[in-house]
Amino acid sequence: MAAVSNGGRYFVRFRWKAFSSRGKNLTTSTQSSPQSSTQYCTNLVRNLDYENFLCVLLLPKGSRRSVFAVRAFNIEVARVQDAVSDPNIGRMRLQFWRDSLDNIYQGNPPQQPVALELAETTSKHKLTKRWFSRIIDGREKSIDNRPYDTTDSLEEHGENTVSSVLYLILECLGVKDVQADHAASHLGKAIGVVTLLRATPFHGSRGKVYIPSDVMIKHGVSQEDIIRGRTTQAVKDVTYDLASLAHSHLSTAKSLMSKAPKVASRVFLPMVSCQAYLTKIQQADFNMFHSTLRERNHLLPLQLLKHAWTGL
Repeated sequence: MAAVSNGGRYFVRFRWKAFSSRGKNLTTSTQSSPQSSTQYCTNLVRNLDYENFLCVLLLPKGSRRSVFAVRAFNIEVARVQDAVSDPNIGRMRLQFWRDSLDNIYQGNPPQQPVALELAETTSKHKLTKRWFSRIIDGREKSIDNRPYDTTDSLEEHGENTVSSVLYLILECLGVKDVQADHAASHLGKAIGVVTLLRATPFHGSRGKVYIPSDVMIKHGVSQEDIIRGRTTQAVKDVTYDLASLAHSHLSTAKSLMSKAPKVASRVFLPMVSCQAYLTKIQQADFNMFHSTLRERNHLLPLQLLKHAWTGL
């Protein structure tokens, strides 16, 4: 599944005056700077990962450029799967990013805007290379467009791709804390499951199914049921199991966050949209194809502001 963390292309595209002005000011400031790579990364996140774009705007000002670089890297790697029809070509593109990482950490980044920004970011914050490598490895494992074998493999994918991004953002904010890392691990897994659920109607309409096979077999659901968008009780049971798994990880993340440093709380703002989706799918009686799940969440900016100031 090639969706960027928190839904990728499925993110709602809405505007809210306060956030729009902040995003505009941020872009304007980069236009007058020689660092055009900064503007590239900012625009990439705003255009393809808008929910996380809003979250980044609520991080401390001094860390935003670095976090945009990390988020942009994640997008570049995640969209490889959608950009190619041949998995081997996809692997070649992912190898480009592996080689780029080696060069970045050797002080010789390629002349590519995301790579240039990452070079600045890794140097400034001493980011752990392993987390970047895990993101690439996680995406390569799903490059063949096959369903996950088990829910464990789905959770592993969330850990490798989403949690690794959160670990890097924590490092950008100078947070080194075991509780924060554990919270990021569980939140990443929750977001990974929710991303799968959010993306399933889109992928199903294109003949692709990524729902773990063990859950499908448990409830006697076929890939054809998903592709045709059937709303049988069995399909709802599959959705319920996955939503429950995400909710469990989300609850654990919340309990761990209370023990983490306060500065880390805004790193976990993606939790807001994750929780909002789980609430909506419960209200839709776990029908993942329900039309309300495709509606824009116009309240998300307000919800993010509220949680940013009062805590999650």
